[in-house]
Amino acid sequence: MADVDLTIAGRPYRVACRPGEEETLSAAAALVDRKSREALAGLGSLSESRQLLFASLLLADQLLDKPEAQAGAPADAALAHRAARLAERLERLADSLENSAPNA
Repeated sequence: MADVDLTIAGRPYRVACRPGEEETLSAAAALVDRKSREALAGLGSLSESRQLLFASLLLADQLLDKPEAQAGAPADAALAHRAARLAERLERLADSLENSAPNA
């Protein structure tokens, strides 16, 4: 396994991946980071978990708005499956972050 250092929503993460997938993982993290910053800019102050939740929703919306989907073409099953798995992981991460946040 290879380790990749990522920064998403201003927070560093070390994530393991298979050898050769480092560049793809870094590109995916950069996209999630851009969307999390977009969510923050559009909605103002958000908890980290909410920021990541809205970033995942913006990404899912972007996938659903592809011209192929609007034309009624069937969605790529593998892409849809990967997006669903990513959304589930982001929801678990958001829940974990929300539950571990100190009460103010």
